[in-house]
Amino acid sequence: MPYNKPDYKTKVSMNEIKEKERKNPFFIDYGTPHYTVPFDKIQTSDYEEAFMEGIRRDDEEIDKIVNDPEEPTFENTIARVDLENGEHYYDLLDRVSNVFSCMLSAETNDALDALAQKMSPILTKHANDVSLNKKLFERIKHVYDHPNRELTPEEQMLLNKSYDGFVRSGALLDEAGKKQLRKITEETSILALQFSQNLLKETKAYELHITDEKLLKGLPDTAKEAAAQTAKEKEKEGWIFTLDFPSYTPFMTYATQRELRKQMYMAKNTECTHDNNENNLEICKRLINLRREMAQLLGFENYADYVLKHRMASDTAHVYQLLNDLIDAYKPTALNEVKDIENLAHKLEGDDFEVMPWDFGYYSHKLQMEKYNLDAEMLRPYFELSNVIKGIFGLATRLYGITFKPNDNIPVYHPDVKAYEVFDKDGSFLAVLYADFHPRKGKQGGAWMTEFKGQWIDHKGNNSRPHVSLVMNFTKPTAEKPALLTLGEVETFLHEFGHSLHGMFANTRFESLSGTNVWWDFVELPSQFMENYSVEKDFLRTFAFHYQTGEPIPDDLIERIVKSRNFMTAYACLRQVSFGLLDMAYYTQKKPFNEDIISFEKKAWEKAMLNKQLPDTCMTVQFSHIMAGGYAAGYYSYKWAEVLDADAFSVFKKNGIFDRKTAQSFRDNILSKGGTEHPMTLYKRFRGQEPTIKALLERNGIK
Repeated sequence: MPYNKPDYKTKVSMNEIKEKERKNPFFIDYGTPHYTVPFDKIQTSDYEEAFMEGIRRDDEEIDKIVNDPEEPTFENTIARVDLENGEHYYDLLDRVSNVFSCMLSAETNDALDALAQKMSPILTKHANDVSLNKKLFERIKHVYDHPNRELTPEEQMLLNKSYDGFVRSGALLDEAGKKQLRKITEETSILALQFSQNLLKETKAYELHITDEKLLKGLPDTAKEAAAQTAKEKEKEGWIFTLDFPSYTPFMTYATQRELRKQMYMAKNTECTHDNNENNLEICKRLINLRREMAQLLGFENYADYVLKHRMASDTAHVYQLLNDLIDAYKPTALNEVKDIENLAHKLEGDDFEVMPWDFGYYSHKLQMEKYNLDAEMLRPYFELSNVIKGIFGLATRLYGITFKPNDNIPVYHPDVKAYEVFDKDGSFLAVLYADFHPRKGKQGGAWMTEFKGQWIDHKGNNSRPHVSLVMNFTKPTAEKPALLTLGEVETFLHEFGHSLHGMFANTRFESLSGTNVWWDFVELPSQFMENYSVEKDFLRTFAFHYQTGEPIPDDLIERIVKSRNFMTAYACLRQVSFGLLDMAYYTQKKPFNEDIISFEKKAWEKAMLNKQLPDTCMTVQFSHIMAGGYAAGYYSYKWAEVLDADAFSVFKKNGIFDRKTAQSFRDNILSKGGTEHPMTLYKRFRGQEPTIKALLERNGIK
């Protein structure tokens, strides 16, 4: 047999053969516990293919609905149920979107960012194609006007949400209006994404590199060790401080070098204002105008009116009433708090000393020490992360009987992430919980809860349980110490864990109504409710043990925590109110917004502002909540929900903070119900009455 010389032009490597044989993991059985996301198998290239296939399947499903010769019914149009086999439509596009959006926030890179820019207009166009599909809306409207049978409250809520969703997305517009709306929503989605990417790049680009140890004076060991580790990771000598909060906050609180505090403060508060590609000033202006244009196109005077139609607050008057009532109630106390800090600074530095924004945290800490002999560093040894996890998980066990079991067989998207199986009090499987605690290069700042998979009950009665993710940015462990948290970080953990309970306890028929799929000024109730436990003696005694000696946190330290609970609480309230005022100022605009963002910001929140405002600083350009995070015209929700959470926790204070019967009522009436009924209906079913501001004022010591 003659020898044939290899044709190198057509030679294929074994890796290429394997790659051709490889199937996109989104298209096949995951083969993972509880059908969890196979992060270990997903490649960046898989996302685009899965997105496009998801869009194709979505279009195919919608074609089935709109071309169904049968009269439109709740089952064949709203619930999207295939009555032949009793199965709900399982949305590939939602599955991929959930995973991709989480990666963009928690573990992004240049390739994912570029893909997000590419896919954003494609996905927005598809969403518009669905919401502006005339035949689909006609079927939904038919069911809305002529339901084929008496609907349950949950079914009625889904029908209302479906119909309203289409109307609010432009279904009643003429063709010219629909075309304009498409342009607005596509540009909005691109700009919101660019806003987030710019902010992440600016935050991660800055570093304060110190090589002279004398400049670290005042900083606690935990801060210095973390900074040394960051420098080592960046292959540099000395110490590096960043704008991530576990690094930034201790520096601003303890560093005696005023000029360095100023440098850090200005870096943080001028992010995305510089003359570079990450400048967000014009992006913010455009987003404000686009949202106003959309609202006016849909028949509203401004964007806030559009948003508040589906909120407990209902209109701008109620929002401003809340914000103004809080200013009236808290400002006198807040001004006294600021005066106390200034007096202490003058006492220490001289009467001519002017307290600047970069001084406020520093002297506030000194005042707290003077009043209560308490600071965050004293508490860190008692808040070792693994103990805090046991404490917070144990609180859920004590309240609701649920238990948590680590499962290393569940794939995760980063080695930092831990996956847990969660079991109900009867031993049945309840949910999967992912926990991601520490900052890193590709991770946004802040803390949030999200879902890789929601909960629903299919046509056969099978309850498909949720996969919930907790993402935070806590103090990292160092070579010398484990992760030791501040009390504030413990409170943040409790907050996000409250959101996760809302997701894990979901027990509704329809995924779009389950868990945290509720009105935005109700969604913060479960999270802020959990924060109350952070200063409860009986809770702290269950987990706060010294990480070295195992000794429980001393009673006198707990007493100081409890006594200091309301330290600067009025100041903190006014700070939140100022953000709410800024949000409303932007989104109550009725005319094109052409003002300078920085100067407009200063005027908008002046009524609640307590610190000196500097001409170059700007919050708006890094205010992700209202520019890219879904809280536009809704930031007041935190204070609205605070009224609810204080009122709700007063029931626990009366019956016992671990009372199982009260907790079960909270679970049954609020946590498990999602958005199946009006929020006030759910709240009154738990509380027996509407909330008042009284419990909040009492908790904060405001008279």
